[in-house]
Amino acid sequence: MFKKISTLFIAALLLAGCSSVHPMNWLTPHRMVIQQGNYVTQDAVSRVKPGMTRSQVRFLLGSPLLNDIFHAERWDYPYQLEARNGKPAEEKRLTVYFNQDTVSRVEGNAFDVATPTNTSGQN
Repeated sequence: MFKKISTLFIAALLLAGCSSVHPMNWLTPHRMVIQQGNYVTQDAVSRVKPGMTRSQVRFLLGSPLLNDIFHAERWDYPYQLEARNGKPAEEKRLTVYFNQDTVSRVEGNAFDVATPTNTSGQN
């Protein structure tokens, strides 16, 4: 009896190896959605006007992620949302340029909505 059951089990195992639906792919580890950078909305960017001070910009947009000593007249607000497969799903970059500690221009793109997509990491 044991020999018949083990033979059936081995045959089923060998046939499953030829299958395109592999049971090991059914169980995958949880992968988090990773957000990096500053989430800046278009509404906040539209409030930044030429002539504003650095502290006013910091109040509206938050502290810049990149504040380079070699480019002291520029603040960078990058944002990247990494999807489950490890590739960037969404990337935005906003740059605020200053001239003598006041805003001279704003370049880049921001988000249209006020809430980041999929912040909980759940689908």
